[in-house]
Amino acid sequence: MKNHIMLWIAFLCCVCMANAQERVEEWSRYEYACRAKVKGNPFDVKFQATFKGADTTITVQGFYAGDDTYKVRFMPMKTGKWTFVTHSKISKLNGLKGTFECVPATGNNHGMVQTDGCHFKYADGTRYYPVGTTSYDWAHIEGDNPEQTIHSLQESGFNKMRMLLLVQNFDKNYPEPAFYPFELKGISTDENGKKVFDWDYKRFNPAFFDLVEKRVEALMNIGVEADLILFHPYDEGRWGFDRMPLEVSLRYLEYVTARLSSFRNVWWSLANEYNFLKQQAPENWIAFTKKVVNTDPYRHLCSIHGGTATYYDYTMPEFTHCSIQDQAPVEDHGRAATIRHIYKKPVVFDEVCYEGNMGSRWGNLSGEEMLYRMWQGVIAGTYVSHSECFMDDPNDFTHNFLARGGKFQGESWKRIRFMRNILEEMPNPLQLSDTSWDPYVSTAGENYIMMYLGKNIQSEWKFDLPARNASYPRLKEGTRFKVEIIDTWNMTITTCETIFELAKPSRYRVHDKEHRSVRLPARPYLLLRITECK
Repeated sequence: MKNHIMLWIAFLCCVCMANAQERVEEWSRYEYACRAKVKGNPFDVKFQATFKGADTTITVQGFYAGDDTYKVRFMPMKTGKWTFVTHSKISKLNGLKGTFECVPATGNNHGMVQTDGCHFKYADGTRYYPVGTTSYDWAHIEGDNPEQTIHSLQESGFNKMRMLLLVQNFDKNYPEPAFYPFELKGISTDENGKKVFDWDYKRFNPAFFDLVEKRVEALMNIGVEADLILFHPYDEGRWGFDRMPLEVSLRYLEYVTARLSSFRNVWWSLANEYNFLKQQAPENWIAFTKKVVNTDPYRHLCSIHGGTATYYDYTMPEFTHCSIQDQAPVEDHGRAATIRHIYKKPVVFDEVCYEGNMGSRWGNLSGEEMLYRMWQGVIAGTYVSHSECFMDDPNDFTHNFLARGGKFQGESWKRIRFMRNILEEMPNPLQLSDTSWDPYVSTAGENYIMMYLGKNIQSEWKFDLPARNASYPRLKEGTRFKVEIIDTWNMTITTCETIFELAKPSRYRVHDKEHRSVRLPARPYLLLRITECK
């Protein structure tokens, strides 16, 4: 009789938890929780739920959340009524049912980011231009630093954050994190006085993942995508997370996807600088990639990142886009387009060196150079991520945004919102108008042209464009254009008073019929926006 009463109480608890979320926005998260005390390791328990909508059925994996609580999370991608039933070999967790209503999205909820040819868009069709930054360990920092990071992102206008899921060992003096991803059985000391951590790899630490999820949620609330790096080499044996056995790594990925797949702003990055993880066999990356993709029912964006100029096989269908570390393609006009032509997928140069004052060659760009490389990527139809590495002291990471987040110290971040505004005003994403022949001129649609002068300083530009306009109709005689001079560094837009009219195009080029020019300020980093006057 006592067992029946306990089962009934558990059932009522589950029903109450479910009913608390009877209405959920499209692409938001529905969570169902149920308490059950089991024998043995609770992380070994398989717990699933099958969700059914009007014409869709999806089965998602649940997970043990600690405190005798099991959870399953679901991201409805269609409005209307949804029902679900749970599955488990544990009787207390099996056959539990519920229902909720999915209502239309509101505010900045545009759904998951998806690929659209060589570019991106949200699930509701809104165009998405990734203008991102990187802060590896911000999610694991205590105190008010994470809140300051969120404030900095809001102030700057970045819409993507590249971040580590596992903690990093930035330096021997780098502090211990508040939480670890696994249960700690004990710490010993080896013959050299180095700490040796003894992990129970079969038991996760829910508090660690709760904290990461809190950070991902905070990003989602301000419209920022969380590009989660699942493995990295920045442990260097301090905790051993960079050399976990294959079976441990696969178990870790299952747990991560069960917990985080329902967050609409998540991107999967299999690794940062995967080739520096020497303990992982090359074939493991294929196994890891397939594990993540096969256990994510929503097919979030997925890629992998190598060291400088280390290109993975991005033609694999599991990879939705290219995540690349290589500054050479964005150091001059038009180079970045070559990468896109090879892979025929969206290309994000997630590291092209960083703005900062570090002694390391990868962390000492000027703000102007950082922004210049970002624009070089965009004009070529690709995207470039930012970060900064300012150090007051070699042993003080307080102001190093790349390591810990917090406040920006540099200059390029102040120009990001201006950059995004220009991109989001375009009718379509950019692509070179006459690729391989003219690396300066790109098109965003019929008679909508961008020309980036970069570091070139000149007092005038003679109206001269490629006649070809990529996949759009060629430029035609008689079309009238206005020219706006955009100073990408000083964030000004000046409209040229002259209205230009096209002469008859030659085979490859087209000019103003009166051979007129645009007067330019003798400054670098100018962008010309050339649009039709109707």
